[in-house]
Amino acid sequence: MTTAAILTAAGSGARLGRDEPKALVDLCGRSLVAHAARRLVASGAVDLLVVTAPRERADDVARLLAAEDLPVPVTVVEGGVSRQASVAAGLAVLPQAIDVVLIHDAARALVPPSLVARVADAVRSGHRAVVPGVPVSDTIKQVGQVSGDGAPVLATVSRERLRAVQTPQGFSRELVDRAHVAGLVRAASEATAATDDAALVEAIGVAVWLVDGAEDAFKITTRRDLAAAELALTGHLAVDELEQVDAALATLRSERRSPAAVDREPAENDAGSVDEAVS
Repeated sequence: MTTAAILTAAGSGARLGRDEPKALVDLCGRSLVAHAARRLVASGAVDLLVVTAPRERADDVARLLAAEDLPVPVTVVEGGVSRQASVAAGLAVLPQAIDVVLIHDAARALVPPSLVARVADAVRSGHRAVVPGVPVSDTIKQVGQVSGDGAPVLATVSRERLRAVQTPQGFSRELVDRAHVAGLVRAASEATAATDDAALVEAIGVAVWLVDGAEDAFKITTRRDLAAAELALTGHLAVDELEQVDAALATLRSERRSPAAVDREPAENDAGSVDEAVS
């Protein structure tokens, strides 16, 4: 099976207190989108990467990713008015040869490559829609109507079967295309758009499978999240996983540049060459 990853990077950085888009925010010398792209590709599960970027910064995103010399074809497209619309824009440029689609948020910049591979493997094994998730640690309360000064608690919800869902989420190509077409009307606004792609699949009555997520795949949304990511990169991740990512990318580059691969190597960052790249 041939796998494409769509990396959504078109969101703003407002809650981070930045004037620039979130994907371009620096994290220990590398942008969030670059961290996420490297980890997706280092998994070895991705044959093609499509990145959705803010319309006014698409060229900047393309330059940042070109500098990473990723060993797979990379295409940057302009994102839409919502995350759902951005994913649809990414789906629109995928060649027909793609069988599996992974959809990932650049805000989860430290996703372990092993998690990416786990999701892709689950789809390839026959689960048409797969999400990673982690157990909920907080006590969860169901509340009534929320007002300006609070809300009444209706019940305490058992945490045993609750999971906080992460990305990448993986799908068979046919299914995710169909789900996005069915939910197209929702994409026009963030107020109505699906918050993840699995919700669109659920809406057409298809079951979703959950695999174990990872602590380091947390979403960077606030300044505190960014500080936590910096701490992770200068702590435990700096010793092991960062070296593993570098080594995996080096191996993939070597394979790409081997004599057997030279004749068939496509031009990167060229949407028109994508069909050739995965055929």
